[in-house]
Amino acid sequence: MAQKLRTRSITAENLFCDPAEIVGHFNISISGTWTGTVTVQRSFDGGSTWLDVGTWTGNTEEYGFEPERDVWYRAGIKTGEFGSGTAVVRLSQ
Repeated sequence: MAQKLRTRSITAENLFCDPAEIVGHFNISISGTWTGTVTVQRSFDGGSTWLDVGTWTGNTEEYGFEPERDVWYRAGIKTGEFGSGTAVVRLSQ
């Protein structure tokens, strides 16, 4: 399987990394100097509807597991949840 990697430096609200179809184990990395809430979301309908699956208010290195196919993930900061600085989000498989 080809590696899926999405990274984005977030400096404002309503910004997300590009979505990636994820199956199996994946990594989430959040770094930088920032305030706010980073949210990881998934979609079962190709990105029309996004559902929150996790939130962080500080830097972290974590992993997850997605057992289904055709599920898309993205990470970013939703409207109204950005404070300041730059959050670097990295979603990879």
